[in-house]
Amino acid sequence: MKRSLMNMVCLFFLLIGLLAIGCYQTPKEMNHLNSKNNSEPIKGVWLTNIASDVLFSKSNIEKAVQLCDSLGFNHIFVVTWNDATTTYPSKVMKNLIGVEIQPELKGRDPLKELIDAAHRKNIKVHAWFEFGFSCSYKKDDGGPIIKTKPHWASLDKNGKLVSKNNFQWMNAFHPEVQSFITSLVTEVVTNYDIDGIQGDDRLPALPSSGGYDAYTVDMYNSENGGVDPPQNEKDYEWVKWRSGKLNEYLIKLTSEVRKVKPDITISMAPSIYPWCEAEYLQDWPTWVNMGIVDFIMPQVYRYNIDRYQHELDKIVNTQISPGDKSKLYPGILLQVDAYNPSVGMLDSMVQANRRHGIKGEVFFFYEGIKKYPEYFRGN
Repeated sequence: MKRSLMNMVCLFFLLIGLLAIGCYQTPKEMNHLNSKNNSEPIKGVWLTNIASDVLFSKSNIEKAVQLCDSLGFNHIFVVTWNDATTTYPSKVMKNLIGVEIQPELKGRDPLKELIDAAHRKNIKVHAWFEFGFSCSYKKDDGGPIIKTKPHWASLDKNGKLVSKNNFQWMNAFHPEVQSFITSLVTEVVTNYDIDGIQGDDRLPALPSSGGYDAYTVDMYNSENGGVDPPQNEKDYEWVKWRSGKLNEYLIKLTSEVRKVKPDITISMAPSIYPWCEAEYLQDWPTWVNMGIVDFIMPQVYRYNIDRYQHELDKIVNTQISPGDKSKLYPGILLQVDAYNPSVGMLDSMVQANRRHGIKGEVFFFYEGIKKYPEYFRGN
């Protein structure tokens, strides 16, 4: 009963926040969202700068767009931010650490090149902020961002920089860090003819081992009668307090984005719920249920059809309402390292989506679509 009451209170205050900042949809805005959700189904693909050479030359971009077009893909989600660098010339990053763009891309603007090429084929492009609140990969010191702004570090209960699965993290609750991420996103929305922006399992997110830095502890103290956060990082109420703070940030982020470009598409590609909340403080059913995002693309990355069907059933039956099903486009794992699903497995996942009335999906990642040209041309 206590937990149910707390969840209701959290939802109430989130709604108040949405109304206060003007992010909650009016009937006119809801009609806009409905028109998005009733448009051509999404057949999307993530385009990376890792294990792919597409972004490293204009000719490679042209070839990739041509292939996507020939295989019927109508949305490309392109990496825009990872490992403390951008794939476009960024004044925000230049001002912060003196590095304007990923060094290998210097002298070009791959994001603009991709948008121009894709729009000629009527393919929509979404800026995918892959690293989100993660500041580095396999850098124990947090890399150049934490070196420049040490107080931005997220700390665990032992006072160490938060690191999980080789990713190091900024403090997602600190207002300067939030302002930094918002400025990156709005920089792209302001300067490019981009169709959408996307966060994933790192935006908004933070490993649940984080939140023990002085700033966050003080904030928790002030809101909880001077009590310190539990030492158990998975304590239910402590997880919900932190995931609620990330929900509040997402409300602010989407509001700022829509001030710049009201019609932009906002999508998120989190991990599977409730695992993602326990591990990364991502309460994405709330994002959908409250209309904060236009589309949700959970990473239903499974290696056999029974597991895929199990996760899909949970999403459709317990995590989103029937009225929100048109916002759901599952993420399907197409390639990672040496793995590719069989054609039969691929088709089984797609058909599982269709049986639930889901009209499309997004595939990770671009290099994998080369393995299935006949399948994608026919589907």
